[in-house]
Amino acid sequence: MTAPDRAATPATDAGVVDPDYPVTPVPAHARKSFFSVAVVLLGFTVFTPTMLAGAALGPAFGFGDLLLVILAGSAILGTYVAVMGWIGARTGLTTVVMSRYTLGSRGAKLASILLGGTQIGWYAVVVGTIGDLTAEATGWDSYGARAAVMVVTSALMCATAYWGYHGMYWVSLVSTPLILILAFWVLARSLQEVGGFAGLADVQPTTSMAIAVAITTVVGTFVSAGTQAPNWTRFARRGSHAVWACVIGFLIGNGLMIFFGAVGALTFGEGDFVLVLYQLGLVGWGLVLLFGNLWKSNADTAYAFGVAGAELFDRPSKAPFVIGGSVIATVLALTGVQNHLVDYLVLLGTFIPPLGGVIIGDFLARWRRGIPSGTVPPAVRWPNLLAYAVAAFLAWLSGELGIGIPPLIGIVVAVALSVGLSRIGTGRPEPVGAGR
Repeated sequence: MTAPDRAATPATDAGVVDPDYPVTPVPAHARKSFFSVAVVLLGFTVFTPTMLAGAALGPAFGFGDLLLVILAGSAILGTYVAVMGWIGARTGLTTVVMSRYTLGSRGAKLASILLGGTQIGWYAVVVGTIGDLTAEATGWDSYGARAAVMVVTSALMCATAYWGYHGMYWVSLVSTPLILILAFWVLARSLQEVGGFAGLADVQPTTSMAIAVAITTVVGTFVSAGTQAPNWTRFARRGSHAVWACVIGFLIGNGLMIFFGAVGALTFGEGDFVLVLYQLGLVGWGLVLLFGNLWKSNADTAYAFGVAGAELFDRPSKAPFVIGGSVIATVLALTGVQNHLVDYLVLLGTFIPPLGGVIIGDFLARWRRGIPSGTVPPAVRWPNLLAYAVAAFLAWLSGELGIGIPPLIGIVVAVALSVGLSRIGTGRPEPVGAGR
């Protein structure tokens, strides 16, 4: 039985005008191969700003401990995203549309605002970063030149997201291998600076960081975006394809970028490979890496706030929201928001993982056999909103007190409360005709 047979929304295929099906299940004929889904997710996570997280970790640990921190954080992130991706493939739905069944048709607006708003913010930060780094590389002091770079690059990213899944696939297919080849080459140059891995192992920590904080940093790099993995894994033909694509993208791809950033910090004192290339006198290659990498990642970001907008306003097309969100983000970038917004976005990262945890718990408790065709979600599903609120508060509190790993606490508490409240309250419904 195909995934679209097991899931439905109030809209029908006949009313879909967007080939990416932002508010309806992806039908069987539109599903993609494992290779295609893996390319898109890997292109999403091979993201140069992630290296800055690695740069913060590198000087704080010996090489062996550093590897353990990266592996632990990547394993938590990869497992969480893989489960979300599996649910996306099973239902054929985006994260925000799945929220309708978990939080209710009105409660889901919280998810759309939270996820879509966060992605608009990240889009603005990336566009602003491109303008600033390009100006630094070329020696441009003019605000007009920097602003022109922001507007032109934003237009390219918006157009790619407007094109949809196909646009993101082709950009990722071309740029990701080039970026990884260049990244491994710079890694080799970095190892030459310290005498290979043996020399790297001899580098002593110069700063300190608690293990829990370090693992939280690794998990936090992509946990917000990972919550929206179903936006792409819903195109997978099988749940197993979605799981392995998420492992490749979020465990391997994201973990490598953190590792590259940590090594860059240890050897060059700079975690961003773009700036390392500048130091090596390779300004041209640095700009190629910068544009290629951020172009594909921000196209995925624009796609995410596009489908969130489609759900928020109950429209069958993501296109107007991709354009509108890109315009808003570009205006924010032109005001220099990239210099002030990152802390706010990191804070949101504490509150988004519990949303994914509630979706996972609700799916396991009530929808493992599928969402019966014609199911109409209630306006508000209060037990799951309560589960989300409690989990988000505990995640925030753990960060304030420095106890545990906030994203992990938020996810685990949300899953447990959602499963428990679903079974105590209404029980687990038996989908008619959906068994296997």
